[in-house]
Amino acid sequence: MTRTILLPSALALASLLGAATSASSQPPKPTQTFTIQQDHFLLNGQPFKILSGELHYARIPREYWHARLKMAKAMGLNTIATYVFWNIHEPTPGHFDFTGNNDLAAFIKAAQQEGLYVILRSGPYSCAEWEFGGFPAWLLKDPAMEQTLRSNDPSFMVPTERWIHRLAQEVAPLQIGHGGPIIMTQVENEYGNFDHDHAYMEHLKTIFEQSGLTASLLYSADNWRNIPAGSIPGLYAATNFGIGNHQGGMDALAKVRPDAPLFVSEYWPGWFDHWGHPHETRPVAPQLEDLDYILHRGAGINIYMFHGGTSFGFMAGSSNISGQFLPDVTSYDYDAPLDEAGHPTPKLLAYRKILATFSPCGNESCLPPVPTAPPVITIPPITLTESTSLWQNLPTAIASETPQSMEHFDQSYGYILYRTQLPAATSGDLVLTDLHDYAQIYLDGKLTGTLDRRNKQSTLPIKTDGPARLDILVANDGRINSTKQMRIESKGITKSVTLSGTPLTGWQIYPLPMTTLPTHFNPAAKQSQAPTLRRGSFTLASTGDTFLDIRTLGKGALWINGHPIGRFWNVGPQQTLFVPGPWLRKGRNEVVVFDLLPSTTPPHLAGLAQPILDGPATDQTKSKQE
Repeated sequence: MTRTILLPSALALASLLGAATSASSQPPKPTQTFTIQQDHFLLNGQPFKILSGELHYARIPREYWHARLKMAKAMGLNTIATYVFWNIHEPTPGHFDFTGNNDLAAFIKAAQQEGLYVILRSGPYSCAEWEFGGFPAWLLKDPAMEQTLRSNDPSFMVPTERWIHRLAQEVAPLQIGHGGPIIMTQVENEYGNFDHDHAYMEHLKTIFEQSGLTASLLYSADNWRNIPAGSIPGLYAATNFGIGNHQGGMDALAKVRPDAPLFVSEYWPGWFDHWGHPHETRPVAPQLEDLDYILHRGAGINIYMFHGGTSFGFMAGSSNISGQFLPDVTSYDYDAPLDEAGHPTPKLLAYRKILATFSPCGNESCLPPVPTAPPVITIPPITLTESTSLWQNLPTAIASETPQSMEHFDQSYGYILYRTQLPAATSGDLVLTDLHDYAQIYLDGKLTGTLDRRNKQSTLPIKTDGPARLDILVANDGRINSTKQMRIESKGITKSVTLSGTPLTGWQIYPLPMTTLPTHFNPAAKQSQAPTLRRGSFTLASTGDTFLDIRTLGKGALWINGHPIGRFWNVGPQQTLFVPGPWLRKGRNEVVVFDLLPSTTPPHLAGLAQPILDGPATDQTKSKQE
């Protein structure tokens, strides 16, 4: 039996809505369809095997979208998949942004121009090692989210429905039934890993349908161990797994959906990195065995990731594994076939050989040649010769009797400073409950100690000889992007501060989202205990991609020509930051660094020809989730 999913093309719909001549007197309008027939897909009535690879428009500069898509085509892919990250499109409630690098419709059209179909992973939840799994942080301002995030409760479903309806305005016309390239649209993501509320999934499916997202195949995707919990009747189901799980993963899907095509919606050829942990890579040989098995048994595959890219700015998320908080690095290279900077790897060439066997002629001669990667340049050492103390660049304080989270002040990312006066000499334990995520504690401007959530630190002994100013500077290192721990991922000091068992009150609070940088800098001091913003400049005769050497920096964030490049941290393993060539310019370029850690001399940077993603790491414990 063939089940048709799609609607007539946009041209046919237009004729129904207002053509001068009646539809009955016109020749039949062409339609495009993506359907299911028994154990395979049909595209416009012909058998179609999905050969897809994932890449995320938000992790790629817009200027490189076409280049990355051409690489996908050259590897032998006929489809690409992308998550939609809600947080970048609705940064504040009811205010939407689909411009510039957030122009999702333009990305989808670019894929179509390159001859690729699209799988739209529309959420509302993504995961993806992205900040808060793609959810906007402002959701957490509502205390109800501690119980209702990713549930059928109106506190979550009302903003979710508003978002899906707005998203549909951008993407519904681009579904294949309307002549666009979107063949599949995902509802939620790996919900079976989180819960098993089928009423929630049914409600989401209804919202998608009411939004007009029915001209492509709606589907759910779950880790192979959790398919029954996350899937619902009437919604096509796919599965996700990593290396070596090809038979078990596909068997699990076949057991739940014996009469449907077997589609591997995520196959993991690599993995992601955490600060302080060794760089993750995966061997190629077993992947080729998996790929061969999956494609000969199933209806298709989506390689997660084909190209990882970069979690620019503050968009890298965090994990919670066995109760340990593990923030992710800025690079999302993922050991993918196409590396972070868009360069083909040996893995890409090996994948290409297998994927080519499913091309029209059965070999690589049908595929476009692998394009030349963008140029790479080196930059001589850049000394950050100017600086300004954070203390000299604080915003207006907000008075609060008790500490409050970032979200309480409508802040999503960056840092937050808590300041109070200790009225007399004191000695005892300073306890921060609950600290999210990393704090530096100062007494009268002098750094006294640090507390790190990764190490479950919350207590610091302090001593003063008299009255003192207490400053607690807290860094948001990325909200957890999976598990029910997400529900309590407010940032900053989320509960209380006590000293010798007594709550501290009377705070001045300074939100520091770092959306505006200082313009006035002084010659850099030789040594400073204060958290410092530093500035330097460099001149280029020509532009190109580069890898910024950050080994002289401590912990913080970096901007070039106003573009937020990402976080750095000297715990490793990442020791360079990818800087896209389109964000550089001929002539003078400016770099600004915010560094929490003291430096005895002005630090320096340099642009390298190769990345360093596998530098020394302080914590040698690997995390295994596959």
